[in-house]
Amino acid sequence: MSGESQAQTRDGRDGALKGRLSPLHVLSSLGQSVWIDFLSRDSIRSGELRGLMESAAVVGATSNPTIFQKAMTAGSAYEEQLRELDPALETPEVFWTLAQQDIGEACDQFADVWEAGGGRDGYVSIEVDPGLAYDTLATFREAMSLHEAISRPNLMVKIPATQPGLAAIEDAIAQGRSINITLIFSLARYEQVAASYIRGLERLVAGGGDPRKVASVASFFVSRIDTEADRRLSEIGGHDHLKGKLAVANARLAYQRYLSIFSGPRWEFLQGKGATAQRLLWASTSVKDPAYPDTMYVEELIGPDTVNTMPEETINAYQDHGHPRARLRAGLAPARQLLSELAAAGVDYDDVTETLEREGVQKFSDSFQELLKALHEKRRALAPA
Repeated sequence: MSGESQAQTRDGRDGALKGRLSPLHVLSSLGQSVWIDFLSRDSIRSGELRGLMESAAVVGATSNPTIFQKAMTAGSAYEEQLRELDPALETPEVFWTLAQQDIGEACDQFADVWEAGGGRDGYVSIEVDPGLAYDTLATFREAMSLHEAISRPNLMVKIPATQPGLAAIEDAIAQGRSINITLIFSLARYEQVAASYIRGLERLVAGGGDPRKVASVASFFVSRIDTEADRRLSEIGGHDHLKGKLAVANARLAYQRYLSIFSGPRWEFLQGKGATAQRLLWASTSVKDPAYPDTMYVEELIGPDTVNTMPEETINAYQDHGHPRARLRAGLAPARQLLSELAAAGVDYDDVTETLEREGVQKFSDSFQELLKALHEKRRALAPA
């Protein structure tokens, strides 16, 4: 058969395959893992989570205080357990008891995925108290405590990528724990996160530990970048052509740094010991500005060895009208040029990302406090007269 005929046969076969698969299954075939950025007891126990694993190629889940706030304060799914808990328990202990139950059950649902993939996917993430984001020792201790309490090999504990968080990340990795590093906005902070992971692995290996049991993702936030940059451009005026572009450009440049960091002799030594690269995970991928396509932060960031964790509305939108193709490595020169143009327009990239990190920690902390207040009120309402 001629080369042209072989290519036509292969293209036909690939086209037929895509015709049978959902957009998210095709996206997965391009090397990107689909995780969900929502979780609740109802979704776990009703079969909804299992259905998404089958219909939308979902192979992992992430949670945060805002997600738990929505899940625990609506409906009646948690009322039975709340009635059974010791009335003397303080509200934070009540939350952790409920959350650990949910995360453990979700880990169990993904256990087969984790086993079949050799620990590549199948992870479920729970975040440390965001109020500890600037306390290295307290963050490390809580991360270790959560791993011990939930005790699943496919658990990831989320640690914010604040400056104090970097040391906690390294120490947790050095103890052989799987960590999801969250609230990454800048390229410089991403490099620091990856360096913390590598140093943690080196310490683990030096101490005789097994890096094959450790996995990590670097959660690089997307849509919030455009929201903040666009707001500043509107205040400056006259630069509408630069709006809605920084988030994707930022992520594409981060991916290039990922390819560079996880290569070369230093990484190859760890890889030879069984270590796996810390994948970039695209977080905050729902579109905040209705003027932009609702699948923009999925379409533009598809590439191998990455993860996209999506809220429910983004999953539904992509299944309905997604057009998966590997685009992550395209447009690197324009991405670099955009940073220069934004600086010339008066948008300070470093200030944008520092502001977002600070606000991100505060928003999660506020959600956590609101959740504790709502749980306290719910317990009072359920208490016997």
